[in-house]
Amino acid sequence: MTSTDLMHTAPATRSTLPDRTGAGPLATARAFVRRSVRQSLRDGESLVMAIVLPVMLMLLFTFVFGGAIEPDGGYVTYVVPGTILLCAGFGASSVAVAVSRDVTSGAMGRFRTLPIASPLVLVGHVVASVLRNLMATVIVIGVGMAIGFRPTASPMEWLGAAALVALYILAITCLFAVIGLVAGSPENANGYGFVLLFLPYVSSAFVPVSTMPTWMTGFAEHQPITPITETLRYLLTGVGQASWPAALAWCLGAVVLAGILAAVLLPRKLRG
Repeated sequence: MTSTDLMHTAPATRSTLPDRTGAGPLATARAFVRRSVRQSLRDGESLVMAIVLPVMLMLLFTFVFGGAIEPDGGYVTYVVPGTILLCAGFGASSVAVAVSRDVTSGAMGRFRTLPIASPLVLVGHVVASVLRNLMATVIVIGVGMAIGFRPTASPMEWLGAAALVALYILAITCLFAVIGLVAGSPENANGYGFVLLFLPYVSSAFVPVSTMPTWMTGFAEHQPITPITETLRYLLTGVGQASWPAALAWCLGAVVLAGILAAVLLPRKLRG
């Protein structure tokens, strides 16, 4: 392949990344965030589905299953906090595909030749995903309120809920970025991420853990989504009990673990 061909195969990368020698980390990070945002806008179908699918599931649980779970119609108050986390997971899953595409398409090799810090490649994907998913969260809450969700949170509780959701989005996005580094192809990255997307269904996001079979309750109670959902539900509606220590520990632990794995895996991918 000639140099002319390379220029035609990656016009977005060439036009958005800083090419001057010694570009600072902040300028480089901004360039990679803009690159990731533009890629998301080009892949509009995935962006829309990341919002539409969780909303459809919320409507399904509320209007189809909700009558059997809570005949008085109050199930929407219970299900919206879990749907917020489900939406964040679907939105963050695209990061695994985007990172894997960078690895398998040769873009990582080009980034290695630039005077930039290699981890900023992943920082752009992660920051752009957090921004996208925070906007998607606003949409999900808006739809929930349109169908009867009535949060009782005070301004400080709203602030705490927003901080918890942002931290969760950061955590799950970092994990998906690592999946993208490990996967052999974008298709495989999409498949591996299903494990993380499955977790909300085996938690208190949609039904109380106490209603699950005995052999399942141990896992449901101690997996990450349950304490995060319980804390978010308490902040927004006052229902249940907050589990701040467990929620923060899971989120921060995921960020640290993903950072360590990325520090080990990224140099290998750049050398490859």
